[in-house]
Amino acid sequence: MSDFDAIDSLLASLTPQPALPEPHVRRDLRERAGLSKAQVARTLGVSPSTVTGWETGRDPSGQLRTKYAYLLDGLTAKLLPPSPPPAGETTAPQPAPNHSTPDQTPGSDPAATDDMDDVETLPAPEPCVLCGQPAHHQVAGFPQHLTPAQCTPTAPAPATPAKPTEHRTPNPAKATPADRRARTTPDTNPSSPIAAAVTKALEAHEGDMQAATASLVKRAIPDAMALLDETRRGGRYTIIAHPWIPDILRKQSARGADQIWEARPKWTRPELPAGRHEVTALDINGAYLSALKTHLPLGQLEHTTGNTHDPRRAGVHLITPPAWEHGTHLPNPIGNRDEPGPLWVTEPTLRLLLRLSSPKYALCEPPEIHESFTSGATESLLEKFRITLKNARDTAITEGDEVTLEYVKAMYSKFVSTMGESNYNRELYRPDWMHLIRSQAFANLWTKALKAHDAGLTVVRVMGTDELHVVGDWRRVFPEGRGVSEVKVKDVYAVGTQPTDPAAAGHTDEN
Repeated sequence: MSDFDAIDSLLASLTPQPALPEPHVRRDLRERAGLSKAQVARTLGVSPSTVTGWETGRDPSGQLRTKYAYLLDGLTAKLLPPSPPPAGETTAPQPAPNHSTPDQTPGSDPAATDDMDDVETLPAPEPCVLCGQPAHHQVAGFPQHLTPAQCTPTAPAPATPAKPTEHRTPNPAKATPADRRARTTPDTNPSSPIAAAVTKALEAHEGDMQAATASLVKRAIPDAMALLDETRRGGRYTIIAHPWIPDILRKQSARGADQIWEARPKWTRPELPAGRHEVTALDINGAYLSALKTHLPLGQLEHTTGNTHDPRRAGVHLITPPAWEHGTHLPNPIGNRDEPGPLWVTEPTLRLLLRLSSPKYALCEPPEIHESFTSGATESLLEKFRITLKNARDTAITEGDEVTLEYVKAMYSKFVSTMGESNYNRELYRPDWMHLIRSQAFANLWTKALKAHDAGLTVVRVMGTDELHVVGDWRRVFPEGRGVSEVKVKDVYAVGTQPTDPAAAGHTDEN
Protein backbone atom coordinates (compact mmCIF):
# COMPACT_ATOMS: atom_id res chain seq x y z
CA MET A 1 0.00 0.00 0.00
CA SER A 2 1.38 3.41 -0.95
CA ASP A 3 1.71 6.28 1.48
CA PHE A 4 -1.24 8.02 -0.20
CA ASP A 5 -3.38 4.88 0.06
CA ALA A 6 -2.64 4.75 3.79
CA ILE A 7 -3.65 8.41 4.17
CA ASP A 8 -6.87 7.81 2.21
CA SER A 9 -7.65 4.82 4.43
CA LEU A 10 -7.06 6.89 7.55
CA LEU A 11 -9.31 9.70 6.29
CA ALA A 12 -12.04 7.23 5.36
CA SER A 13 -12.02 5.82 8.88
CA LEU A 14 -12.74 9.21 10.46
CA THR A 15 -16.31 10.05 11.43
CA PRO A 16 -16.78 13.82 11.30
CA GLN A 17 -18.57 15.42 14.24
CA PRO A 18 -21.90 16.97 13.19
CA ALA A 19 -22.02 20.74 13.19
CA LEU A 20 -24.09 22.50 15.83
CA PRO A 21 -25.78 25.90 15.58
CA GLU A 22 -24.76 28.75 17.84
CA PRO A 23 -25.81 28.36 21.51
CA HIS A 24 -28.47 31.08 21.35
CA VAL A 25 -29.98 29.36 18.28
CA ARG A 26 -30.17 26.06 20.20
CA ARG A 27 -32.17 27.68 22.97
CA ASP A 28 -34.36 29.57 20.50
CA LEU A 29 -35.22 26.33 18.66
CA ARG A 30 -36.19 24.60 21.89
CA GLU A 31 -38.31 27.49 23.13
CA ARG A 32 -40.06 27.97 19.78
CA ALA A 33 -40.96 24.28 19.84
CA GLY A 34 -42.43 24.68 23.34
CA LEU A 35 -40.02 22.14 24.85
CA SER A 36 -38.64 22.45 28.39
CA LYS A 37 -35.04 21.69 29.27
CA ALA A 38 -36.28 18.79 31.37
CA GLN A 39 -37.99 17.24 28.32
CA VAL A 40 -34.85 17.56 26.20
CA ALA A 41 -32.70 16.24 29.05
CA ARG A 42 -34.88 13.15 29.57
CA THR A 43 -34.88 12.41 25.85
CA LEU A 44 -31.09 12.61 25.55
CA GLY A 45 -30.36 10.98 28.91
CA VAL A 46 -28.65 13.96 30.55
CA SER A 47 -29.52 16.44 33.33
CA PRO A 48 -31.32 19.78 32.77
CA SER A 49 -28.16 21.61 33.86
CA THR A 50 -26.27 19.92 31.01
CA VAL A 51 -28.80 21.29 28.52
CA THR A 52 -28.27 24.70 30.14
CA GLY A 53 -24.54 24.35 29.46
CA TRP A 54 -25.15 23.48 25.81
CA GLU A 55 -27.33 26.57 25.43
CA THR A 56 -24.76 28.88 27.02
CA GLY A 57 -21.61 27.96 25.13
CA ARG A 58 -20.54 24.39 25.82
CA ASP A 59 -20.59 21.67 23.16
CA PRO A 60 -21.30 17.97 23.74
CA SER A 61 -19.04 15.37 22.19
CA GLY A 62 -19.25 11.81 20.90
CA GLN A 63 -22.62 10.11 20.69
CA LEU A 64 -24.31 12.87 22.71
CA ARG A 65 -23.27 15.44 20.12
CA THR A 66 -24.69 13.28 17.32
CA LYS A 67 -28.03 12.86 19.10
CA TYR A 68 -28.23 16.56 20.03
CA ALA A 69 -27.46 17.63 16.44
CA TYR A 70 -30.16 15.24 15.17
CA LEU A 71 -32.68 16.80 17.54
CA LEU A 72 -31.76 20.35 16.51
CA ASP A 73 -31.93 19.45 12.82
CA GLY A 74 -35.40 17.98 13.38
CA LEU A 75 -36.58 21.09 15.23
CA THR A 76 -35.20 23.30 12.46
CA ALA A 77 -37.12 21.32 9.83
CA LYS A 78 -40.37 21.44 11.80
CA LEU A 79 -40.10 25.13 12.57
CA LEU A 80 -39.31 26.30 9.03
CA PRO A 81 -42.04 28.60 7.68
CA PRO A 82 -44.55 26.67 5.49
CA SER A 83 -44.21 26.85 1.71
CA PRO A 84 -46.55 29.43 0.09
CA PRO A 85 -49.78 27.88 -1.29
CA PRO A 86 -50.22 27.49 -5.06
CA ALA A 87 -51.62 30.45 -6.95
CA GLY A 88 -55.36 30.83 -6.46
CA GLU A 89 -55.48 28.96 -3.14
CA THR A 90 -55.80 30.52 0.27
CA THR A 91 -55.22 29.21 3.74
CA ALA A 92 -57.22 29.99 6.80
CA PRO A 93 -55.45 32.25 9.29
CA GLN A 94 -53.92 30.27 12.16
CA PRO A 95 -53.94 31.54 15.72
CA ALA A 96 -50.60 32.58 17.14
CA PRO A 97 -49.00 29.81 19.20
CA ASN A 98 -49.29 30.22 22.93
CA HIS A 99 -46.52 28.46 24.85
CA SER A 100 -47.50 29.94 28.21
CA THR A 101 -48.79 27.80 31.04
CA PRO A 102 -51.31 28.70 33.74
CA ASP A 103 -48.57 29.18 36.33
CA GLN A 104 -46.62 31.73 34.30
CA THR A 105 -46.77 35.41 35.02
CA PRO A 106 -46.20 38.22 32.51
CA GLY A 107 -42.51 38.66 31.85
CA SER A 108 -41.52 35.27 33.21
CA ASP A 109 -39.08 32.95 31.47
CA PRO A 110 -40.95 29.83 30.25
CA ALA A 111 -37.75 27.78 30.58
CA ALA A 112 -36.65 29.14 33.93
CA THR A 113 -38.03 26.20 35.88
CA ASP A 114 -35.61 23.90 34.07
CA ASP A 115 -32.50 25.65 35.36
CA MET A 116 -32.86 24.21 38.84
CA ASP A 117 -33.56 20.64 39.84
CA ASP A 118 -35.45 21.64 43.03
CA VAL A 119 -38.11 23.81 41.36
CA GLU A 120 -41.80 23.01 41.80
CA THR A 121 -44.91 24.85 40.60
CA LEU A 122 -47.14 26.13 43.39
CA PRO A 123 -50.91 25.49 43.18
CA ALA A 124 -51.49 29.08 44.31
CA PRO A 125 -49.11 32.08 44.50
CA GLU A 126 -47.25 32.55 47.76
CA PRO A 127 -45.02 35.43 48.96
CA CYS A 128 -41.45 35.18 47.66
CA VAL A 129 -38.93 34.70 50.48
CA LEU A 130 -36.58 37.17 48.78
CA CYS A 131 -38.89 40.06 47.83
CA GLY A 132 -42.30 39.35 49.38
CA GLN A 133 -44.24 39.58 46.12
CA PRO A 134 -46.45 36.69 44.86
CA ALA A 135 -44.37 33.86 43.40
CA HIS A 136 -45.65 30.94 41.33
CA HIS A 137 -42.78 28.51 42.04
CA GLN A 138 -40.82 27.21 44.99
CA VAL A 139 -37.13 26.32 45.09
CA ALA A 140 -36.13 23.58 47.56
CA GLY A 141 -39.43 24.14 49.37
CA PHE A 142 -39.22 27.96 49.54
CA PRO A 143 -41.55 30.17 47.45
CA GLN A 144 -39.49 32.51 45.29
CA HIS A 145 -39.15 34.00 41.85
CA LEU A 146 -36.86 32.20 39.43
CA THR A 147 -35.09 35.20 37.93
CA PRO A 148 -33.92 38.49 39.45
CA ALA A 149 -36.01 40.34 36.84
CA GLN A 150 -39.17 38.91 38.42
CA CYS A 151 -37.96 39.52 41.96
CA THR A 152 -39.13 43.09 42.65
CA PRO A 153 -38.71 44.18 46.25
CA THR A 154 -41.71 45.82 47.86
CA ALA A 155 -41.34 49.59 47.66
CA PRO A 156 -40.69 50.97 51.14
CA ALA A 157 -43.15 53.38 52.62
CA PRO A 158 -42.08 57.06 52.55
CA ALA A 159 -39.91 57.81 55.50
CA THR A 160 -41.33 60.19 58.10
CA PRO A 161 -39.04 62.61 59.89
CA ALA A 162 -38.13 61.33 63.29
CA LYS A 163 -35.98 62.52 66.12
CA PRO A 164 -32.50 61.05 65.75
CA THR A 165 -31.78 58.36 68.28
CA GLU A 166 -28.44 57.09 69.43
CA HIS A 167 -27.63 53.59 68.14
CA ARG A 168 -25.73 51.48 70.60
CA THR A 169 -23.99 48.15 70.14
CA PRO A 170 -22.55 45.88 72.85
CA ASN A 171 -19.09 46.98 71.69
CA PRO A 172 -19.26 50.22 69.65
CA ALA A 173 -15.51 50.35 69.19
CA LYS A 174 -15.57 47.07 67.28
CA ALA A 175 -18.80 47.61 65.35
CA THR A 176 -18.44 48.05 61.59
CA PRO A 177 -21.33 49.48 59.53
CA ALA A 178 -20.29 47.69 56.34
CA ASP A 179 -22.86 45.51 54.59
CA ARG A 180 -23.41 43.70 51.29
CA ARG A 181 -26.53 45.28 49.87
CA ALA A 182 -28.25 43.54 46.97
CA ARG A 183 -27.47 45.16 43.64
CA THR A 184 -30.21 46.08 41.21
CA THR A 185 -28.74 45.49 37.74
CA PRO A 186 -30.81 42.71 36.14
CA ASP A 187 -29.14 39.45 35.08
CA THR A 188 -31.05 36.29 34.19
CA ASN A 189 -28.12 33.88 34.17
CA PRO A 190 -25.93 34.13 37.29
CA SER A 191 -24.06 30.94 36.39
CA SER A 192 -22.60 32.54 33.26
CA PRO A 193 -19.64 34.11 35.15
CA ILE A 194 -18.38 30.60 35.98
CA ALA A 195 -18.36 29.43 32.36
CA ALA A 196 -16.92 32.78 31.22
CA ALA A 197 -14.09 32.62 33.77
CA VAL A 198 -13.16 29.07 32.73
CA THR A 199 -13.18 29.96 29.04
CA LYS A 200 -11.03 33.04 29.64
CA ALA A 201 -8.53 31.10 31.78
CA LEU A 202 -8.16 28.36 29.15
CA GLU A 203 -7.60 30.96 26.45
CA ALA A 204 -5.04 32.83 28.57
CA HIS A 205 -3.09 29.61 29.17
CA GLU A 206 -3.47 28.36 25.59
CA GLY A 207 -5.51 25.31 26.58
CA ASP A 208 -3.18 24.19 29.38
CA MET A 209 -5.76 22.70 31.76
CA GLN A 210 -3.40 22.42 34.71
CA ALA A 211 -2.28 26.04 34.48
CA ALA A 212 -5.83 27.26 33.92
CA THR A 213 -7.06 25.33 36.96
CA ALA A 214 -4.29 26.75 39.15
CA SER A 215 -5.13 30.31 38.11
CA LEU A 216 -8.87 29.78 38.72
CA VAL A 217 -8.33 28.24 42.15
CA LYS A 218 -6.10 31.18 43.07
CA ARG A 219 -8.91 33.65 42.31
CA ALA A 220 -11.70 31.49 43.77
CA ILE A 221 -12.34 33.73 46.80
CA PRO A 222 -13.01 37.05 45.00
CA ASP A 223 -14.91 35.19 42.29
CA ALA A 224 -17.12 33.52 44.91
CA MET A 225 -17.87 36.89 46.49
CA ALA A 226 -18.75 38.33 43.07
CA LEU A 227 -21.03 35.36 42.42
CA LEU A 228 -22.67 35.86 45.81
CA ASP A 229 -23.51 39.45 44.84
CA GLU A 230 -24.73 38.27 41.43
CA THR A 231 -27.15 35.76 42.95
CA ARG A 232 -28.29 38.25 45.61
CA ARG A 233 -29.52 40.88 43.15
CA GLY A 234 -33.04 41.90 44.02
CA GLY A 235 -32.75 40.11 47.36
CA ARG A 236 -35.09 40.99 50.19
CA TYR A 237 -32.48 40.70 52.92
CA THR A 238 -29.37 42.79 53.40
CA ILE A 239 -26.27 40.83 54.37
CA ILE A 240 -24.33 42.59 57.13
CA ALA A 241 -20.77 41.77 56.20
CA HIS A 242 -18.91 43.11 59.26
CA PRO A 243 -21.21 43.03 62.31
CA TRP A 244 -20.20 43.28 65.94
CA ILE A 245 -19.02 39.85 67.07
CA PRO A 246 -19.07 38.59 70.68
CA ASP A 247 -15.77 37.57 72.25
CA ILE A 248 -16.67 33.86 72.18
CA LEU A 249 -16.39 34.04 68.37
CA ARG A 250 -12.92 35.61 68.51
CA LYS A 251 -9.66 33.68 68.68
CA GLN A 252 -8.19 33.59 72.17
CA SER A 253 -4.65 33.86 70.76
CA ALA A 254 -2.93 34.34 67.41
CA ARG A 255 -2.71 30.61 66.78
CA GLY A 256 -5.55 29.55 69.03
CA ALA A 257 -9.23 28.97 68.42
CA ASP A 258 -12.43 30.57 69.60
CA GLN A 259 -14.88 28.93 72.00
CA ILE A 260 -17.34 27.47 69.48
CA TRP A 261 -17.69 23.66 69.35
CA GLU A 262 -18.62 22.49 65.85
CA ALA A 263 -19.38 18.85 66.80
CA ARG A 264 -17.02 17.37 64.23
CA PRO A 265 -17.50 13.58 64.30
CA LYS A 266 -14.50 11.32 64.84
CA TRP A 267 -15.95 7.97 65.81
CA THR A 268 -15.18 4.31 65.29
CA ARG A 269 -17.49 1.54 66.45
CA PRO A 270 -15.94 0.06 69.60
CA GLU A 271 -16.84 -3.53 68.77
CA LEU A 272 -18.14 -5.53 65.79
CA PRO A 273 -19.92 -8.88 65.82
CA ALA A 274 -17.63 -11.91 65.60
CA GLY A 275 -16.47 -12.96 62.17
CA ARG A 276 -15.10 -11.39 59.01
CA HIS A 277 -16.86 -8.29 57.66
CA GLU A 278 -16.53 -6.34 54.42
CA VAL A 279 -16.64 -2.63 55.13
CA THR A 280 -17.41 -0.01 52.47
CA ALA A 281 -16.05 3.49 53.02
CA LEU A 282 -18.52 5.90 51.43
CA ASP A 283 -17.57 9.41 50.33
CA ILE A 284 -20.32 12.04 50.75
CA ASN A 285 -20.19 14.39 47.74
CA GLY A 286 -20.16 18.18 48.05
CA ALA A 287 -20.57 18.22 51.84
CA TYR A 288 -19.87 21.93 52.27
CA LEU A 289 -21.90 22.79 49.17
CA SER A 290 -24.97 21.06 50.64
CA ALA A 291 -24.31 22.70 54.02
CA LEU A 292 -24.81 26.16 52.50
CA LYS A 293 -28.49 25.39 53.03
CA THR A 294 -28.69 26.14 56.75
CA HIS A 295 -30.33 28.72 59.01
CA LEU A 296 -28.02 31.76 58.94
CA PRO A 297 -28.39 34.87 61.13
CA LEU A 298 -28.92 37.96 58.99
CA GLY A 299 -27.79 40.74 61.26
CA GLN A 300 -25.84 41.46 64.40
CA LEU A 301 -26.03 38.78 67.07
CA GLU A 302 -28.01 39.72 70.18
CA HIS A 303 -27.55 38.21 73.64
CA THR A 304 -30.36 36.39 75.46
CA THR A 305 -30.54 34.08 78.48
CA GLY A 306 -32.88 31.26 79.41
CA ASN A 307 -33.71 27.71 78.36
CA THR A 308 -35.70 28.64 75.24
CA HIS A 309 -35.10 28.25 71.50
CA ASP A 310 -36.74 30.47 68.88
CA PRO A 311 -36.80 28.63 65.50
CA ARG A 312 -37.07 31.99 63.71
CA ARG A 313 -33.59 32.93 64.91
CA ALA A 314 -30.14 31.37 64.58
CA GLY A 315 -26.72 31.74 66.14
CA VAL A 316 -24.64 30.10 68.85
CA HIS A 317 -25.80 28.73 72.19
CA LEU A 318 -24.25 27.80 75.52
CA ILE A 319 -25.77 24.43 76.44
CA THR A 320 -25.33 21.49 78.74
CA PRO A 321 -25.54 18.58 76.31
CA PRO A 322 -27.62 15.51 77.19
CA ALA A 323 -26.13 12.14 78.03
CA TRP A 324 -25.65 9.85 75.04
CA GLU A 325 -26.25 6.15 75.62
CA HIS A 326 -25.94 4.80 72.08
CA GLY A 327 -22.18 5.01 71.59
CA THR A 328 -21.88 1.30 70.80
CA HIS A 329 -23.61 1.75 67.43
CA LEU A 330 -23.94 5.52 66.76
CA PRO A 331 -21.59 8.47 67.40
CA ASN A 332 -22.50 11.19 69.87
CA PRO A 333 -24.17 14.10 67.96
CA ILE A 334 -21.85 16.58 69.67
CA GLY A 335 -18.72 14.71 68.56
CA ASN A 336 -15.85 13.48 70.68
CA ARG A 337 -15.74 15.63 73.81
CA ASP A 338 -14.19 14.37 77.02
CA GLU A 339 -14.76 17.44 79.22
CA PRO A 340 -18.10 17.53 81.05
CA GLY A 341 -20.20 20.64 81.53
CA PRO A 342 -21.58 23.42 79.30
CA LEU A 343 -20.14 24.32 75.91
CA TRP A 344 -20.93 26.73 73.08
CA VAL A 345 -22.54 25.01 70.09
CA THR A 346 -23.97 26.23 66.79
CA GLU A 347 -27.54 26.34 65.54
CA PRO A 348 -27.31 23.09 63.48
CA THR A 349 -25.97 21.15 66.46
CA LEU A 350 -28.67 22.49 68.77
CA ARG A 351 -31.44 21.75 66.26
CA LEU A 352 -30.11 18.21 65.76
CA LEU A 353 -30.14 17.59 69.54
CA LEU A 354 -33.65 19.01 69.87
CA ARG A 355 -34.85 16.78 67.02
CA LEU A 356 -33.27 13.67 68.52
CA SER A 357 -34.89 14.44 71.88
CA SER A 358 -38.37 14.71 70.29
CA PRO A 359 -40.93 11.89 70.72
CA LYS A 360 -40.28 10.80 67.12
CA TYR A 361 -36.71 9.72 67.94
CA ALA A 362 -36.46 9.77 71.77
CA LEU A 363 -32.71 9.10 71.61
CA CYS A 364 -31.72 11.58 74.31
CA GLU A 365 -33.02 14.21 76.70
CA PRO A 366 -33.35 17.82 75.48
CA PRO A 367 -30.20 19.93 75.93
CA GLU A 368 -30.34 22.68 78.54
CA ILE A 369 -29.82 26.14 77.01
CA HIS A 370 -28.17 28.70 79.29
CA GLU A 371 -27.60 31.69 77.00
CA SER A 372 -27.50 32.51 73.29
CA PHE A 373 -26.22 35.00 70.73
CA THR A 374 -28.75 35.00 67.88
CA SER A 375 -30.31 37.11 65.14
CA GLY A 376 -33.31 36.79 62.84
CA ALA A 377 -32.49 34.05 60.34
CA THR A 378 -33.44 32.42 57.05
CA GLU A 379 -32.50 29.07 55.53
CA SER A 380 -32.71 30.41 51.97
CA LEU A 381 -30.15 33.22 52.23
CA LEU A 382 -27.50 31.41 50.15
CA GLU A 383 -29.91 29.18 48.21
CA LYS A 384 -29.48 30.74 44.75
CA PHE A 385 -25.72 30.89 45.33
CA ARG A 386 -25.76 27.19 46.24
CA ILE A 387 -27.94 26.14 43.31
CA THR A 388 -25.78 28.08 40.85
CA LEU A 389 -22.66 26.28 42.08
CA LYS A 390 -24.48 22.93 42.16
CA ASN A 391 -25.67 23.28 38.56
CA ALA A 392 -22.18 24.25 37.39
CA ARG A 393 -20.78 21.24 39.26
CA ASP A 394 -23.36 18.89 37.73
CA THR A 395 -22.61 20.14 34.23
CA ALA A 396 -18.86 19.79 34.73
CA ILE A 397 -19.26 16.18 35.93
CA THR A 398 -21.53 15.25 33.02
CA GLU A 399 -19.12 16.73 30.48
CA GLY A 400 -15.93 15.54 32.14
CA ASP A 401 -14.83 19.14 32.68
CA GLU A 402 -12.27 18.83 35.47
CA VAL A 403 -11.22 22.49 35.20
CA THR A 404 -14.69 23.79 36.06
CA LEU A 405 -15.14 21.08 38.69
CA GLU A 406 -12.00 22.09 40.61
CA TYR A 407 -12.84 25.78 40.20
CA VAL A 408 -16.36 25.36 41.63
CA LYS A 409 -15.07 23.20 44.49
CA ALA A 410 -12.51 25.86 45.38
CA MET A 411 -15.18 28.56 45.26
CA TYR A 412 -17.51 27.03 47.85
CA SER A 413 -14.83 25.50 50.09
CA LYS A 414 -12.74 28.68 50.26
CA PHE A 415 -15.90 30.79 50.66
CA VAL A 416 -16.67 28.86 53.85
CA SER A 417 -13.12 28.68 55.20
CA THR A 418 -12.21 32.37 54.74
CA MET A 419 -15.29 34.16 56.09
CA GLY A 420 -13.86 34.03 59.60
CA GLU A 421 -10.66 35.74 60.76
CA SER A 422 -8.82 35.50 57.45
CA ASN A 423 -6.60 37.88 55.54
CA TYR A 424 -7.72 36.29 52.26
CA ASN A 425 -11.31 37.54 52.41
CA ARG A 426 -11.78 41.06 53.70
CA GLU A 427 -15.21 41.49 52.08
CA LEU A 428 -17.05 39.22 54.52
CA TYR A 429 -16.33 38.75 58.22
CA ARG A 430 -18.87 36.27 59.57
CA PRO A 431 -17.17 33.69 61.81
CA ASP A 432 -20.67 32.76 63.03
CA TRP A 433 -21.62 31.74 59.47
CA MET A 434 -18.40 29.79 59.08
CA HIS A 435 -19.09 27.75 62.22
CA LEU A 436 -22.75 27.22 61.32
CA ILE A 437 -22.01 25.97 57.78
CA ARG A 438 -19.26 23.65 58.99
CA SER A 439 -21.39 22.18 61.75
CA GLN A 440 -24.30 21.78 59.32
CA ALA A 441 -22.01 19.58 57.22
CA PHE A 442 -21.20 17.53 60.33
CA ALA A 443 -24.90 17.29 61.26
CA ASN A 444 -25.72 16.17 57.71
CA LEU A 445 -23.16 13.36 57.96
CA TRP A 446 -24.49 12.30 61.37
CA THR A 447 -28.02 12.16 59.91
CA LYS A 448 -26.77 9.85 57.14
CA ALA A 449 -25.24 7.60 59.79
CA LEU A 450 -28.61 7.42 61.54
CA LYS A 451 -30.33 6.65 58.24
CA ALA A 452 -27.87 3.81 57.60
CA HIS A 453 -28.42 2.41 61.10
CA ASP A 454 -32.21 2.60 60.83
CA ALA A 455 -32.03 0.76 57.48
CA GLY A 456 -30.22 -2.17 59.09
CA LEU A 457 -26.64 -1.35 58.08
CA THR A 458 -23.83 -1.64 60.60
CA VAL A 459 -22.18 1.76 61.04
CA VAL A 460 -18.46 1.21 61.54
CA ARG A 461 -16.94 4.67 61.28
CA VAL A 462 -18.01 8.34 60.92
CA MET A 463 -15.32 10.94 60.22
CA GLY A 464 -15.25 14.67 59.36
CA THR A 465 -17.75 15.94 56.81
CA ASP A 466 -17.77 13.20 54.21
CA GLU A 467 -16.63 9.78 55.48
CA LEU A 468 -19.14 7.07 56.40
CA HIS A 469 -18.05 3.40 56.76
CA VAL A 470 -20.77 0.73 56.78
CA VAL A 471 -21.29 -3.02 56.56
CA GLY A 472 -24.21 -4.24 54.49
CA ASP A 473 -26.06 -3.52 51.25
CA TRP A 474 -25.67 0.25 51.28
CA ARG A 475 -26.96 0.69 47.70
CA ARG A 476 -30.52 0.11 48.86
CA VAL A 477 -30.10 3.07 51.23
CA PHE A 478 -27.96 5.59 49.34
CA PRO A 479 -27.90 6.31 45.58
CA GLU A 480 -24.47 5.90 44.00
CA GLY A 481 -22.95 8.65 41.86
CA ARG A 482 -21.13 11.97 41.96
CA GLY A 483 -24.12 14.25 42.54
CA VAL A 484 -24.52 16.11 45.84
CA SER A 485 -27.42 13.83 46.80
CA GLU A 486 -25.38 10.71 46.01
CA VAL A 487 -22.38 8.87 47.46
CA LYS A 488 -19.40 7.15 45.92
CA VAL A 489 -17.16 4.34 47.12
CA LYS A 490 -13.91 5.53 48.64
CA ASP A 491 -12.55 2.16 49.75
CA VAL A 492 -13.57 -1.43 50.51
CA TYR A 493 -11.72 -3.37 53.20
CA ALA A 494 -12.19 -6.33 55.52
CA VAL A 495 -12.16 -6.38 59.31
CA GLY A 496 -12.40 -9.20 61.84
CA THR A 497 -11.08 -12.74 61.62
CA GLN A 498 -12.26 -15.88 59.87
CA PRO A 499 -13.50 -18.69 62.13
CA THR A 500 -10.84 -21.37 62.54
CA ASP A 501 -13.31 -24.12 63.46
CA PRO A 502 -14.91 -25.56 60.26
CA ALA A 503 -18.07 -26.46 62.18
CA ALA A 504 -18.32 -22.90 63.47
CA ALA A 505 -18.11 -21.64 59.91
CA GLY A 506 -20.94 -23.92 58.82
CA HIS A 507 -18.72 -26.32 56.83
CA THR A 508 -17.89 -30.02 57.16
CA ASP A 509 -14.60 -31.67 56.36
CA GLU A 510 -15.24 -34.02 53.41
CA ASN A 511 -11.70 -35.44 53.30
